[in-house]
Amino acid sequence: MPIDAAKALAAEPRSGEIRWERRDVQLYHLGIGAGRPATDPDELRYTLETRLHVLPSFATVAGAGSPGVISGLSMPGVDVDLARVLHGGQRLELHRPIPAAGTATATGRIAAVYDKGKAAVLVMRTEVADADGPLWTNDAQIFVRGEGGWGGDRGPVTRSEPPSGEPDRTVERPIREDQALLYRLSGDYNPLHADPEFAKLAGFDRPILHGLCTYGMTLKAVVDTLLDGDVSRVRTYTTRFAGVVYPGETLRIRMWRTPGTVRVAVGAAERADAPVLADTTVEHS
Repeated sequence: MPIDAAKALAAEPRSGEIRWERRDVQLYHLGIGAGRPATDPDELRYTLETRLHVLPSFATVAGAGSPGVISGLSMPGVDVDLARVLHGGQRLELHRPIPAAGTATATGRIAAVYDKGKAAVLVMRTEVADADGPLWTNDAQIFVRGEGGWGGDRGPVTRSEPPSGEPDRTVERPIREDQALLYRLSGDYNPLHADPEFAKLAGFDRPILHGLCTYGMTLKAVVDTLLDGDVSRVRTYTTRFAGVVYPGETLRIRMWRTPGTVRVAVGAAERADAPVLADTTVEHS
């Protein structure tokens, strides 16, 4: 069996030092659409080094930019065909605000392996701490088609009923034609997001936007719209990647507010709100 669940779970965690500078944060923010309009005071907190606040989703690229999906596939007990791999979901927990520049230790391990019958799901957990203590914990859910069926734990049910009633807020965020080209400079150079020929081999008409770019764009919309632009209020941010979006399209982001939580649904506006992100929640102070 290409996935040895016992071996993957028993493997020693891998640790390494990561560093980031203000320039890395600014580039990430530009990659998720910040800076429009360029002189808007609310946008300058994402782009101007003297006012810089760090959107928590920067944690997904801090240091090297390689997403947890890639590191998870190199862990002991995991030997799978990359063509069968999907990034199924992402969960981020913030322990305190991310500094605009820093050095920290990132420790990664396979935290769970679930048997979904026709597929396996790996949870790659990365815990990051600096000299002052824990900063964030990232969980990447890695969906591997054709690797289930060994009789293992099926894992928790992560899908929830869609929010009822009309959303409290709906915003639209246009995606630039070159958005994926800009976002990939934060470290995710998968050719699926840039090379038309590679995209066709993967079954797409053209390159698709990084799921984690949509993830960042959505969190920024929630923070700017419902959290008074205060990035420090975010506690956790969870999503399931439900579909693709193409550069040049428009994200329609619908938000339902309850005490301490914002539930979100994201669709591609030009394709009748075809789902892009689902089961999405932002827990906040």
